[in-house]
Amino acid sequence: MRFLPFISLLLLVQLLAGCETLRPSEPASPQAPNVFEDTPAAQVAPDAAGQCPPVEAVVCAEPEVKVVERVIERKFEKIVEVPVAKDKLVLGSEEYFVVEPGGLRLKALVDTGAATCSLSVVALTPFERDGSDWVRFDLSDGGDGEPVKIELPIKRHVRVARPGFDRQRRPVVNMSLTIGEVTHMVEVNLVERGEFDFPLLVGRNFLKDAAVVDVSRKLVQGNGSVSVVGK
Repeated sequence: MRFLPFISLLLLVQLLAGCETLRPSEPASPQAPNVFEDTPAAQVAPDAAGQCPPVEAVVCAEPEVKVVERVIERKFEKIVEVPVAKDKLVLGSEEYFVVEPGGLRLKALVDTGAATCSLSVVALTPFERDGSDWVRFDLSDGGDGEPVKIELPIKRHVRVARPGFDRQRRPVVNMSLTIGEVTHMVEVNLVERGEFDFPLLVGRNFLKDAAVVDVSRKLVQGNGSVSVVGK
């Protein structure tokens, strides 16, 4: 009889354990979808507990490539040979000319910028002959000989302005200039001055249709064989 309470307690424990096993099982909580799998974003329910939003696949657009064509134009210096007619002389910037009247060989500056020829003389004296205007002057080749006295009719007068000098009124006469085998009768304006580097300046009125000028050269037609002005 002393074991009766112990047996009763044991039966009560087993009874309680049996009731626990007979209780219906609770449905398992649904497993959260794996957002890292290829599950469409619309099937992933938003989580109210503040979990991370579903991951969406992002495809970057390919960068736009622009091809720019750059054309580099190279300019080359072209050397063009200008043909010279056979009946024209090639003159340098300095040449010797024979002047008539007088028959003197003078060193000349060939100046393509001057319209007419110019001659340096001494003792320039205008006078009248038979009702016409004439001029008398002395012309020297710079040697030891006596100057040549020349008298010519005046065709007209020109006014010449030079930087640093007063305007001059010069008489214009006709004279013959010869170089090589070319001789032209041209207008020459006369200027009275003593010392000079070039007693004769040859302008375009002689060069036109007669010669071409190479300013990089001098004495193309040769040196004077007679005593001349200039060293």
